[in-house]
Amino acid sequence: MSRDMSDVTHVKNDRPARRRRGALVERATQWWSRRQGHAPPAPAPAPDAGAPLDPAHSALWRMRTTVRDEPGSLAALCTSLARHRVDILSLQTHPLADGTMDEFLLRAPQELPSADLARAAAEAGGTGTWIERADAHDLVDAPTRILGLATRTALDAAELPLALRQLLGRCTIRSLPATAAASDTTPVGGSFDETAMRLRTPEGGVITVERPYLPFTPTEFARARALVELDARLGSRVPRSQDVLTLPEGNEITVRRARPTDLAASKAMHERCSQRTLGLRYHGPVGDADRYLNHLLSPRFGRTLAAQTASGRIVALGHLLWDGDETEIALLVEDDWQRRGIGAELLERLVALAVEAGCESVYAVTQASNTGMVAAMRGLDLPLDYQVEEGTLVITARLGATPEAARPPYEQAEQH
Repeated sequence: MSRDMSDVTHVKNDRPARRRRGALVERATQWWSRRQGHAPPAPAPAPDAGAPLDPAHSALWRMRTTVRDEPGSLAALCTSLARHRVDILSLQTHPLADGTMDEFLLRAPQELPSADLARAAAEAGGTGTWIERADAHDLVDAPTRILGLATRTALDAAELPLALRQLLGRCTIRSLPATAAASDTTPVGGSFDETAMRLRTPEGGVITVERPYLPFTPTEFARARALVELDARLGSRVPRSQDVLTLPEGNEITVRRARPTDLAASKAMHERCSQRTLGLRYHGPVGDADRYLNHLLSPRFGRTLAAQTASGRIVALGHLLWDGDETEIALLVEDDWQRRGIGAELLERLVALAVEAGCESVYAVTQASNTGMVAAMRGLDLPLDYQVEEGTLVITARLGATPEAARPPYEQAEQH
């Protein structure tokens, strides 16, 4: 049989069947209309659970929770959050030995409490859930943020502790110099446990990072170690920018970042200072200047500004020192150059560096008889707190919230 004849036969044979199906459909429709009096009702529209959240009436959260490392576990968690109209803005995964720790940046309805977020995670199998309020700076994706921290570290060795703090969140960072770390058993590649990291610095010191409220992950340790390795490969580096200032009497001084190579000039300045000036700065007898100047001039422990004359002689030093969770400010001005505004100029610049670094406050340890330091702190026009401790005066200046480090209080929601 030809192809054409076959097609014709198929069509002719199918026509009665189609007529029978059409008649059945027509009778069924007539029966439904007589029974209901109208056409079948359309399904009710589903609630618009996917409507975008209004940023003005929403809140940003960071959430960490651990799920089983198996197919579908992440999907279940996302579905559970979606029931509360929670939008997932970003996700990072931290592989663990017994699962995966997922870190979310979430946008949730403003009225949704953190307890409901933690409950949604628990219903999807999440454990060890931890939640904190986030802000607009968390919207920067992780790779971009880490590259920015690496760039800052590459330009300035003093940025390493700050970069670690911004990488790892609210934590306490302490630096141990090589002389004090000689007997430390930390391996070259560093080590970490749930609450502490220990990282070797290029000169043989140790940086300790502590975060007792949130366990470190292997991913975080690898990122921190990569920053330290970058710092080690680049060696000592300090920005070379400087400003020339004219003093009231017409003399010019240059203000710049001090470097470890300024040790000899700084020691010479100390030798020109009177015992009274050194006593007000160091709160007692001054011993071997080489020992503490090596520490003060190292970018590993903070930032130092030097004021030098046209001939290159250093006549003042200002220090911004990282002290765990706090930041200390200290000044030393050579006797012949006091009462000329140099100390106040250095102090204002140190405070600007502290704000740039995200410090919430700075403190100075001095004596009530050090009227120059007290006046310089008052001249900052910042809220000051005064406290007397063991005969010394501690003046704390509150800098307020700063963009890169100030965050709302951390909130932990542990599910049992």
